[in-house]
Amino acid sequence: MSFRTIIDRTSYVPLYAQVLDSLRAGIENGHVKPGEQLPSEGELCTMFDVSRTVIRQALSALEKDGLIVKERGRGSFVSRPKLPQTWFQHLLGFHRDLSEQGYSPRSQVLNRELVPVPAKIAQRLNLSPGEKVIFIRRLRFVGDEPIQLVTSYMPYRLFPRLLEADLETQSVLGFLEREYGIEMARGHRSFEAVAARPAEAELLRVPVGAPMLLLESVTYLADGTAFEYFKALHSGNRTRFEIEVSRTPISGVDGTGE
Repeated sequence: MSFRTIIDRTSYVPLYAQVLDSLRAGIENGHVKPGEQLPSEGELCTMFDVSRTVIRQALSALEKDGLIVKERGRGSFVSRPKLPQTWFQHLLGFHRDLSEQGYSPRSQVLNRELVPVPAKIAQRLNLSPGEKVIFIRRLRFVGDEPIQLVTSYMPYRLFPRLLEADLETQSVLGFLEREYGIEMARGHRSFEAVAARPAEAELLRVPVGAPMLLLESVTYLADGTAFEYFKALHSGNRTRFEIEVSRTPISGVDGTGE
């Protein structure tokens, strides 16, 4: 691991900015690899011959720019590349989307049980109060790193065999397509930024309060039946959503209408 550690104390450039530029260059040039730990604050103080305050300012700027992540009690690590996901705007599942990009996602089932539908979910899935739904909570990984915590609710009367399905090596949607021949027609999805709560932070191995991406979705069959509600919590430092947009001409504008 090597950085340019010469500090020009006669320069108008603040000391923390000089340290920041050096660390940034080392990361961007590949001298420090993704996932690799940076030297401790004390070691960086010695390397650059500056105060701990200067080092902390530089590290905070790197963290804000997404180049490093700080883990309490462990230190600072170079961020891994974010995983591009397009399933926000397409009816692809998480597993299929990443598999088609050459990744090897897997899931760990944390909970799976038959429960009365919660009131909010009953409304979203157009179910009667108290109707039975299959509740599934999964932690999803790419390699050994957890990147998504997803909670799903599906009507039991539609998919009873889902209670016994192997969901460690296949996706829920893949199972439903093969076993029930369903065809997804459309979905409604919302997306917001949230902060990691303690239980979520522990599962996703991020600090409490870390930025997270929350996706909520209801998916429908061709006949309009809502068959799945899910919410997926993504680690903000490992996920990037990619969305393609196009311009639809408006009648009467740019010569496209009367």
